Amino acid sequence: MTREDKATIIEELKKKFDENSNFYITDASGFTVKQVNDFRKACFDAGVEYKVVKNTLIKKALDSMETDYASFDEEVLKGFSGIIFSKETGNLPAKVIKDFRKKQSLKKPLLKGASIDSGLFIGEEQLDTLSQLKSKEELVGDIIALLQSPATNVISALQSGKNKLAGIVKTLSEREDKE
Repeated sequence: MTREDKATIIEELKKKFDENSNFYITDASGFTVKQVNDFRKACFDAGVEYKVVKNTLIKKALDSMETDYASFDEEVLKGFSGIIFSKETGNLPAKVIKDFRKKQSLKKPLLKGASIDSGLFIGEEQLDTLSQLKSKEELVGDIIALLQSPATNVISALQSGKNKLAGIVKTLSEREDKE
């Protein structure tokens, strides 16, 4: 690979990191060609992109980013590395990895590290945590449901008790007339 080729790949990676606020670095070493192709297909079907790239090129692309990825140098960027890019949903790559493992009865690909909106997660033990993260859309939906809940309760209480409320008002007005 020539210097120009490497520079081109680094620039493409920089662009990918800029466009995708969520990415996972995995280890799929030992996969057969069929398993790699199956994993790529699973990623494609889920709407995420999987690329295998040399660690040195990943490091150079990450070094140019605003976020400090120095902790990735020591623990994540060793051995075989593949990157899963996800534009909007931070938990989707974790779900793809877990589903792929379950369907294929494999223990790989392993999670080496992830960056979710510039938050860094390092190590395989983070996979369950990442798969349970809620997406921005899910969080917005939860907030809207919470905000609507009190109003809905008041409206339903008023509607269900409109006969009771009318009766109470009528009784109170009759009492005032008698007094």
